[in-house]
Amino acid sequence: MGVLDRFRLDGKRLFITGGSRGLGREMALAIAEAGADVTLTGRDKQSLEATAADIRVLGRDAWTLQADMGDPETCEAACRQALTEQGPFDILINNVGGRRDPTPIHEMPTENWRQLIDLNLTSAFVCAKMIGGTMITRGEGGRVINIASINALVAGRNIGGRHYESAKAAVVQFTRAAAADWATYGVTVNAICPGIFMTEPNRRWARERPEVIDGIKQRTPMASFGQPEDLGPLAVYLASDASRFMTGTVLVIDGGYTLW
Repeated sequence: MGVLDRFRLDGKRLFITGGSRGLGREMALAIAEAGADVTLTGRDKQSLEATAADIRVLGRDAWTLQADMGDPETCEAACRQALTEQGPFDILINNVGGRRDPTPIHEMPTENWRQLIDLNLTSAFVCAKMIGGTMITRGEGGRVINIASINALVAGRNIGGRHYESAKAAVVQFTRAAAADWATYGVTVNAICPGIFMTEPNRRWARERPEVIDGIKQRTPMASFGQPEDLGPLAVYLASDASRFMTGTVLVIDGGYTLW
């Protein structure tokens, strides 16, 4: 087997949350290009169908589940449906999440905090339990990729919504703990911590709070932002046999922001 052959994902199946737009879309497309069929979840039907259509152009099968994965009961139901209709899965990407609410700590209602912790953390647990759990019982190994954030490592500047830092830091430690538990089953669990990528939410921030985005750019050694397609190759690596001996690792992709 050649080096590039180890990145192939022919015959594999991916379940990805938040897979219709932004970073999720690009990871789904990259993994489909490497040979895998894909099940996407998301809240917006139109973007789900658009991404699924683009995956099919690559010659792969694609299925969509319109669901709010931030609601634990809905998340569990979506996983159960996907396992029944498209499973089993070889790759899980827990991508859904976001800051969404920049309310400062001292002003945030507890209910909002709980909902956003569910979005950014509990969704990863539920999907790992259900999709990853079948990898354990199936006995053929698997790949789990959790999308955290550099805000798991450093606090964002001049912004509220500290539920995000809290949940993403928990995702990192959940990744390590799950990796330790599942290593003997051949299921690897790794995390990616992206910096600022020009997804739609960050383009909105650039319009509404340009001083925040400009400040991040100035503090990034590469003096630029990531583009969503930059994440695809890393996701393929972690999903493939090329990363066979890597588990419990947290990979930062941020243009050097966290170096300073």
